[in-house]
Amino acid sequence: MNKILSNYDEILKQIRSCRDKLNGKYCEPELIAVSKKFPKEIIQILVNKGHRTFGENKVQEAQSKWVDLKKENPEKNIELHLVGPLQSNKANLALEIFDVIQTVDREKIALKLNKYLEEKTDINKKKFFIQVNIGGEKQKSGIEESLAEQFFQWCSNDLNLKIIGLMCIPPLDQPPEPFFIKIRNLCDRLNLEHASMGMTNDFKSAISYGATFIRVGTGIFGKRD
Repeated sequence: MNKILSNYDEILKQIRSCRDKLNGKYCEPELIAVSKKFPKEIIQILVNKGHRTFGENKVQEAQSKWVDLKKENPEKNIELHLVGPLQSNKANLALEIFDVIQTVDREKIALKLNKYLEEKTDINKKKFFIQVNIGGEKQKSGIEESLAEQFFQWCSNDLNLKIIGLMCIPPLDQPPEPFFIKIRNLCDRLNLEHASMGMTNDFKSAISYGATFIRVGTGIFGKRD
């Protein structure tokens, strides 16, 4: 069997095992296959398998691959997530390419997205996550945890962005579980169904603490160049 497909099947098996321990407390965890730095031909293997939810970190890289991939696979209903930082000058292009933007992290980005959405007819089709800097790390993107609730209310009520959840990347040098708990509790307090948290090394833990989207790249595609 192709190594990518065997990796993929193993990840799904582990997701099911984690899910079965939750007793239905949260919705089914959904796997985002993060395909950054992998070419169309490699991604197509997973598309042919029937996987439909993918993630990319950079807008221009996604444009170079996914415009064609979506056109070539219209029956697959592919959903593409932006899981990397979004520059304000790329906001319009991001809306053209991505179905879900997980990295709404500051006022400037939210205003840009809202401005461009008002010019489009498919405003209700785009979905967003707020990225929370849950570890308070200066080098990382994300709204401060203390400001997250206020930012969510502003994005939802004043800008009419369709915020469906929160996204985080815990500090690499600390156990992730306390940060997963914080994000899940914040989601519940804001009545948000989705928490995007957990990657290749910690997705099982993230699921056990209520992740509804996990972002796995190397665990499926292997190491990147």
